[in-house]
Formats: sequence, C-alpha cells, structure tokens
Amino acid sequence: MRFGIVVFPGSNCDHDALHVCQSLPNAEAKLLWHKSTDLEESDILILPGGFSFGDYLRTGAIARFSPIMTEVMRHAKLGKPVLGICNGFQILCEAGLLPGVLLRNVHRRFICKTVTLKVMQNDTIFTANYHQGEVLRMPIAHGDGNYFASPEVLHEMEDNGQIIFKYCNAHGEITDDANPNGSAHNIAGIVNKERNVLGMMPHPERAAESLLGSTDGRRLFESLVQRAVLQAM
Repeated sequence: MRFGIVVFPGSNCDHDALHVCQSLPNAEAKLLWHKSTDLEESDILILPGGFSFGDYLRTGAIARFSPIMTEVMRHAKLGKPVLGICNGFQILCEAGLLPGVLLRNVHRRFICKTVTLKVMQNDTIFTANYHQGEVLRMPIAHGDGNYFASPEVLHEMEDNGQIIFKYCNAHGEITDDANPNGSAHNIAGIVNKERNVLGMMPHPERAAESLLGSTDGRRLFESLVQRAVLQAM
C-alpha cells in the first residue's frame, strides 16, 4: 500500500500526512511534486492542507491547474481513493471532483482550534473503522471552510449518504453553535457519488497520536490500509 502526498507551493501539512502514513503497518508513503505527471504507483492520493499558491484568487483555484491534477483526476475516475484535507478539500471542489465550494468563514475570521464532529456514514473506505454516530475530536485551521452548495445538491447528497462528517457538540448534537464556520448543514466532510473521493476540513493527520491530544484521526488512515490489505487477499 503506497500513499502519494501531493505537494503544492504553499502546502504546509504535507509532512504531517507523510509522518502518519509512514507509521502505518503495511504502508509506505512519498511526496509528489505538483509539477510531476507521475504518481509513482501510488494506491492512495492525499491532497494536504496549507495555502496552495498563497490562496490568491480563491483557495485551491490555482492549484487545480497544476500538472499533477490531470493524473489525480484520472486516478479518481478509475475508482481509486483520493483524500483532500482542508486546502486539499478546497482543491477537489475547484477541480470538480467534489460538488460545492468552500467560502470564507461566515464571521470572516481564521479559526484554529479543536472541534467535535460526528461520523454520519461508516460505510466508506475512509470510515470503516469508526462507529456510526461516533463523536470525534480533530483540529481545524482555516479561513475558508464554509461549505456551500445549492439546496438541490445538498438534498441529493443527504439522500445518497455522501455527507460523511458533520460538526456537532460534545454530545453529538448537530447545532448551530457547534458549527465553527457557517457550513451548510454543518458539513465537515463529504464524498463523491462513487464514494472513493473524500474531502474534509478537519485535520485527521493532526489527531493521530496521543501527544497531539487526540488519536481520532488515525483510524481514517487505518481504514484505507486495511481495505487494501483485504482486497489483496
């Protein structure tokens, strides 16, 4: 199982993701420069957090034109896993691999804190090691995490079970007060219809060791590796 972590100018969570992936059993990981067109036999691609191209224009709007994105899209169309975290989520939306868009936080402030989110679906390759309805703790750090989509798209995603994580309070209640950025339907993470592309604003790679205050993010990466091992048997 090989993780390929795409590095854009301005990525700053690439080595955090690399560290977690390299610590997993039966896995290896390497960084892929955004100008490359070679995925180097990666099984899973990660678009990490950061500020690609300085977030000038719109977040992710320039990065989606990087040469490697053609290969990322080809990889996704083949049904192979792609995970976008924070800025990576924004890039996936800009590239059309996920519906909707990430807008400025509703209060116009950058947020950096730990939040709670609820597992809405555990029938995906990313969330198989979680319990349905489980409440997780992960950090967020963004100024543009306000997820927006048309009412029709939101309704369709709800019906299809594409909304994977929602912001909630510590009791698992999905309330306005628990929504840190104004996201529609408290959305913190979604998948595409084919369920092989996940975008999420919270950072699982920063919640993968007890030293960081939470290990709730590690099971997301473990879910991906275990699925690959089962497929290979």
